[in-house]
Amino acid sequence: MPDRSLRNLFLHHVAQTSDSPLALEITHAEGMYLYAEGKQYIDCISGIAVSNVGHANPYVNQAVKQHVDKHLHLMVYGEIIQSSQVMLAEKLTSLLPPSLHSVYFVNSGSEAVEGAMKLAKRVTGRHRFVAQEQAYHGSTHGALSLMSEAYFSQRYVPLLPGVSFIRQEDITHIGSVITDETAAVFIEPLMGEKGYVNSSKEYLQAIRKRCDETGALLVFDEIQSGYGRTGKLFAFEHDGIIPDILVLAKGFGGGLPLGAFVASNDVLKSLTHDPVLGHITTFGGHPLSCAASLAALEFILDKGLMESIPEKEALFRKLLVHPRIKNVSGKGLLLAVDLEDTDFCRKVIDGCVKDGLLIDWFLYAEHKIRLAPPLIVENDHIKTICGTIVENIIKCEATTGTL
Repeated sequence: MPDRSLRNLFLHHVAQTSDSPLALEITHAEGMYLYAEGKQYIDCISGIAVSNVGHANPYVNQAVKQHVDKHLHLMVYGEIIQSSQVMLAEKLTSLLPPSLHSVYFVNSGSEAVEGAMKLAKRVTGRHRFVAQEQAYHGSTHGALSLMSEAYFSQRYVPLLPGVSFIRQEDITHIGSVITDETAAVFIEPLMGEKGYVNSSKEYLQAIRKRCDETGALLVFDEIQSGYGRTGKLFAFEHDGIIPDILVLAKGFGGGLPLGAFVASNDVLKSLTHDPVLGHITTFGGHPLSCAASLAALEFILDKGLMESIPEKEALFRKLLVHPRIKNVSGKGLLLAVDLEDTDFCRKVIDGCVKDGLLIDWFLYAEHKIRLAPPLIVENDHIKTICGTIVENIIKCEATTGTL
């Protein structure tokens, strides 16, 4: 008899992204927890910063259920007035600076980056881009072109020409790389796959100034850092440096697929003509996803979730103390625990998963533990999370005989 277990069917019929998938068979999820094969796991990565309001959030679920009875897909994006899209765009832009008042909805972060790249070309008439070294913007060809690490792109060349890279916090490097031939500069205000590394206000101000001098558009990728994660709705709000285009996804969808790029109405209108349908998507801004997104946004605001994030960050930092922990970087509920050694970090992560704590590492920082719990995380959860991590550091040290 062939093995018809769900795990075996998964391995044989669902395309894999790595040689060693986690392969937990999740039966259901609620709040801070995932349940797999009778075991409870604290989710401390939120599906990589997606489930910001927790799993099976009743407020979001109710909004989705109500909208299902109205309609699902109606027409390709932008042709028909759909209430969930309109109400989400109105609410979102009411919370943004006045220059960011028009939203183009798509399905994902990669698509949002692609749309922002096309928009920048259309508006400026230029075709060159600047991005940060060790930034991550997605896996489509355009987004991949904005990534400096050849390991992730070398099998897919040729990529887009005309992309240059700047070093984070190297202000002296900015003037020579951002020129009057640059269409747009893509920045993660809080770098994700580098291991949640903050950008200084001075660095972001220098980039904003150089973009203004050259006519390049400044694009902030807040796919991971947005929707309340840092204690503000968006990370750029901490320093008050406003982009020309804002890119969103992940937590933006409230658990459903949704992305967007946001700019001024005058800028986005350039996609409506010469050619007509200058950018188009069939399922972008799916009405069900927009209903979930609006519900998640209202939940974050109504429950005041962002107000307690600085206190929660401080508790994480207070409890994550051990000689092996060299640094805790990041902001709010996007934190990275630096263990310096990749193999040791992997062992600690594996031990934590066995102990019911779901954590992860970073593409460019495999020696760091990723912590991105839902914003509903409470102090008792944080104590359990930090205790489990420290306990597994101690256990791994005892096993390897290192200090």
